[in-house]
Amino acid sequence: MTAAPTCRLSLIPLLVSLTLLTAACQPAPPEAENATGQEPTSATSKPAPPTKASEKPQHELPPDAQPQPLSAEELADGWIALFDGHSLFGWTPQSKANWRVEDGAITVDAGAKGLLCTNAQFGDYMLRLEFQADPQTNSGVFLHTPRTIGPEGVAKECYELNIAPPDNPFPTGSFVQRQKAEGVEPRDGWRTYEVTLDGGRAKVVLDGQTVLEYEDPQPLGRGHIGLQLNEGKVAFRNIRLKPLGAKSVFNGQDLSGWKTYPDLASKFTVTEDGWLNVKNGRGQLETEGQYGDFVLQLECIANGDDLNSGVFFRCIPGELMNGYECQIHNGYKNGDRTQPKDCGTGGIFRRQDARRVMADDREWFHLTLVADGPHMAAWVNGYQVSDWTDTRPPHANPRNGLRLEPGTIMLQGHDPTTDLSFRNFRLSEISSRGE
Repeated sequence: MTAAPTCRLSLIPLLVSLTLLTAACQPAPPEAENATGQEPTSATSKPAPPTKASEKPQHELPPDAQPQPLSAEELADGWIALFDGHSLFGWTPQSKANWRVEDGAITVDAGAKGLLCTNAQFGDYMLRLEFQADPQTNSGVFLHTPRTIGPEGVAKECYELNIAPPDNPFPTGSFVQRQKAEGVEPRDGWRTYEVTLDGGRAKVVLDGQTVLEYEDPQPLGRGHIGLQLNEGKVAFRNIRLKPLGAKSVFNGQDLSGWKTYPDLASKFTVTEDGWLNVKNGRGQLETEGQYGDFVLQLECIANGDDLNSGVFFRCIPGELMNGYECQIHNGYKNGDRTQPKDCGTGGIFRRQDARRVMADDREWFHLTLVADGPHMAAWVNGYQVSDWTDTRPPHANPRNGLRLEPGTIMLQGHDPTTDLSFRNFRLSEISSRGE
């Protein structure tokens, strides 16, 4: 952020003093564009603070908080963590309730009834989580939900996966007002849900047992994930999601499906291992396809120290790096991973820095990028590092405003030191709601 100028008064006649004051308080000139060609912003955007009973910002991490790692197998399979075990980063309450993190779990037991929703929306996915509820608690996990349920209710607007006593018309494992679960036995302590939403088909596995299979004649297509406060205390932990329906956008053999720019300095090649490598810069490689709302997953390695690159998206085709940028830069300051250099890997460049550097140079890392309307978020090695919503007025040029139109995806060669490799590119487009 550009610092505000300091105003100075001199002990001279009032008219001269006012003249100097006016001159000293003029805005500083704007910054020059950087090597990406994107415009500067006056401040780093942050997610809106949640509305809650407590005044403590629940998206902030405790000083000693350490990420809860996903296994190598989970990362290779595409899983990401929706809850970091320490904060409500990536979530926003829709009512005033005492949502909090307690003993490594998202917990609630008082306040106005309502949902705690993910800021991101997802299409097809597999969701795993653990929950613990008091015997008479009535709660639920809302799937493909809007932030606020409208007049048509859960029978039309979302899937409410219930958490409720056995005497409830829709006990634990059921889709409320849609289908009752079968063969559910009451049990104390932590329980597990595994839910698959694939098109109009849903499958619910409770504690390792399939209790519901449901097919929606009018699939919802997308929505938030919501945790519910209704009646009683409930807690959730180990909330993880695997996007489904991804298709490869790089064949590992050649640059088919991508547009090259031979006149630019960057050199993009396919290695003997089937990886996409970029050396030198400035330059770019651009998909022929255009994408609006999507989940993109890939692996990347920086073959050097403090190298700089980026994944640009919703780009104006043919223009030089004119899109939103998900940054790639694994450097950090003062030995502190919460102080990224130059935005940090997974940050939305010039919009929101990564809150933690989760990748290391010379090691492969996993990147997941979700673009969902004006909302954008990224996970590095399964950990969410950014969560940003573009609140600017709509504009076809993303340098000037909110771009919702589909655009290309570009990989950046930043400068002569660039040497990065990519592999396992896969992308799933998020359907419009109701498709």
